Amino acid sequence: MNPKILGVAVGVALIGSMAAAQSDKSMHALMSGPVQTSSGQVAGTALPSGVSAWLGIPFAKPPVGDLRWAPPQPSAWSGVFNADRKGPACIQVLRPHDINHYFGEEAIGEDCLTMNIWAPPGVKAGAKRPVVVFIYGGGFTIGSSGMANYDGEAMAKAGAVFVNFNYRVGAMGFLAHPELTAEQGGASGNYGLMDQTLALRWIRDNIAAFGGDPDKVLIMGQSAGAGSVAAQILSPAARGLFRAAVMSSGCNLRAPKATLADAEKVGLALQERLGAKNLAALRNVPADRILAVQSETQLGLSVSGVRISGPIIDGRVLPQQAAEAVAAGNFAKVPMIAGFNEDDLSFGFSALTGTSTVADYNAAAGQLFGADAPAFLKLYPVKTDAEVRATARRAAQDAGLAANARGCAVDVAAHGVPVWINEYTRRHPYVPGVRLADQDTATVGAYHTADIPYWFGTQDKYNLFRQTRQWTDWDRTLSSRMMTALIAMAETGSPDTAAMPWKSWTMKNDTLLWLGDSVSVKPLNVTGQAWLAAHKPAGGPAPRPTTPRD
Repeated sequence: MNPKILGVAVGVALIGSMAAAQSDKSMHALMSGPVQTSSGQVAGTALPSGVSAWLGIPFAKPPVGDLRWAPPQPSAWSGVFNADRKGPACIQVLRPHDINHYFGEEAIGEDCLTMNIWAPPGVKAGAKRPVVVFIYGGGFTIGSSGMANYDGEAMAKAGAVFVNFNYRVGAMGFLAHPELTAEQGGASGNYGLMDQTLALRWIRDNIAAFGGDPDKVLIMGQSAGAGSVAAQILSPAARGLFRAAVMSSGCNLRAPKATLADAEKVGLALQERLGAKNLAALRNVPADRILAVQSETQLGLSVSGVRISGPIIDGRVLPQQAAEAVAAGNFAKVPMIAGFNEDDLSFGFSALTGTSTVADYNAAAGQLFGADAPAFLKLYPVKTDAEVRATARRAAQDAGLAANARGCAVDVAAHGVPVWINEYTRRHPYVPGVRLADQDTATVGAYHTADIPYWFGTQDKYNLFRQTRQWTDWDRTLSSRMMTALIAMAETGSPDTAAMPWKSWTMKNDTLLWLGDSVSVKPLNVTGQAWLAAHKPAGGPAPRPTTPRD
């Protein structure tokens, strides 16, 4: 690595996203001087809002050479690291420029294990502010802390220290292989999860110097990031590194994962596709060649290749299947929020959610449930075409992420853990007629990831290059309330606030908080969930939540 060390390695190429390049013009060195960390001194920048930012801090050594497919090693440097821009994203495919989540081109590389920290204006070391840490999603093959919709400036203005970081994805982050298992004491894979845990340990050791309280760290993830949060809850190595957890669109504390033996077969298949003789040869293969033989179905791609599934039960990071660990009480017993979106992923219900008329809806129900269709239609009836879309989506969520969230609540509450459930339903106010390659803005609804700009106050990032949204006063108000709830959760262990009253879930309070055109408490459709769990669609297994993908 050639870090930006003042007086040591000045002159590093100024690469990064266009958005970062634009914001760099209005950044100034912090007058308070460098922050001393366990890795070395770090110089930050002052944003026009008064927020202090330290961007691109390397929390681990570059995972290259013999450290490719190895547990991450703590970083260290001499001199002062100039943390004035976000680091490259970990190796992954690039994003098309006409999709919803394009915020400027990012640099990509293997030397990617960096962290970004934002602190409130005027906050000094020892201020003990609550800390919110975000782990990105992307199906464990894409994602970056550098994306503008994950920025922490607004959260810092609201009073929290906000942190995000990169972790290895795809084959670089989750490859298991017999030679790696032998080299690393009986386990391999899950390097991306180990990156996350090392980042959380770095935060635990150092966040007080940035004004945060190491005893008030909340971790949050969305989609595969929610799966990552679940993995940290389950991992013995992460115990004591956070006091609360939030999982958006996937509280994955029941879903089974591949075993080490199964994952090693995937590693051998990758080796064969690359024509490498052994592990040493694999470590010498250029990263772009590895990426080229990896399966990818996101960002409009359909690449047939070796399927890297993400976290596995390796016996080290994840010793047990999630359901077994939770049943036995082998998990971090911290307050949790389990959330999902109204128009989230549908998990096998596309035949139903793609309908627009009563006739098509009833036919799709027959296709999915066969002889059980009349019972399904009694639980989820439609009388007019106008009711079809909302009812189909409700059935899909009740079978998938709503049941997923309630299942998590049932399981952890049995161990005395406080848990809250939310459903996000607010549809983004799109500019009429705006076109996005991966969305029909007229029908997309409260889509997968639609809640994130509200949690973090990053709504304006969606208008970075062209206006796609016309945000209203209510959108700003809802965002403010959601941000305040997150900060309260980090501060006290409860998201309940005066602006957003929220009681924890119990069997007697079988409700969720509905975040949409208003904020209100609504009952969960337990009857529908129970029926869907007990009845399999004709011609296939019952839909079950798997790791959501970005």
